[in-house]
Amino acid sequence: MHMHARSHELTPKLRVGPAIRIAEAGHYLGSQSLVAKRYAERGYISSDLSTHADGSVIVCSAFDGSATVGTIAMRYESAHGLNADAVFGPELNELRAGGRSLCEGGRLALDHDVSDNKALLARLFHLAYLHAYRLAGCELLVIEVNPRHVAFYRRMLGFKVRAEARLNPRVNAPAVLMTLDLPYAAEQIASFGGSATNAAVTRTLYPYFYGAAEEMEILAKLRQ
Repeated sequence: MHMHARSHELTPKLRVGPAIRIAEAGHYLGSQSLVAKRYAERGYISSDLSTHADGSVIVCSAFDGSATVGTIAMRYESAHGLNADAVFGPELNELRAGGRSLCEGGRLALDHDVSDNKALLARLFHLAYLHAYRLAGCELLVIEVNPRHVAFYRRMLGFKVRAEARLNPRVNAPAVLMTLDLPYAAEQIASFGGSATNAAVTRTLYPYFYGAAEEMEILAKLRQ
């Protein structure tokens, strides 16, 4: 996957929701500081969105002016595996042995002051999905979440529990391994994306994702 350092407007015509552009290095530092701030508060994790390549990691960030208000990172398989291997290595190896191509979500943080967290979170996840599934061809997204957030990810995005809570020494807190089948996510996005007014029908985040026309435009720009 080749990313460009210069900035691009990815939604110059379709202004429903935030615009997306390739981030510059300074924005990446902003996303790091937001994650540090939110984790220091023991919080887990209209704006611009961006992506920034950092080796095997793609950082997706949201901005309100120059301020970073949301971030999520997608990590791809490398010689070092995934971060979740440290705690859930046997489970991940079982998934790999079954032929599933894995990627990992992490560094999720949202600013408390954002008025529409559902829309912001949905657009960040959609951008991460485009990188992971549509560009890199990964089939299964893995995340480590605090047990108190399991119900949210299951209900709002369709994640499934793969392993019960264990101590994660990186954050000195319990973590549950969850996975999201990305072909399933693609079906949900195709069915409900861009229809936030009908969110009550599904009670998920998928109506807050981009609609088909915006997704196609964003994806075309990401492939440049």
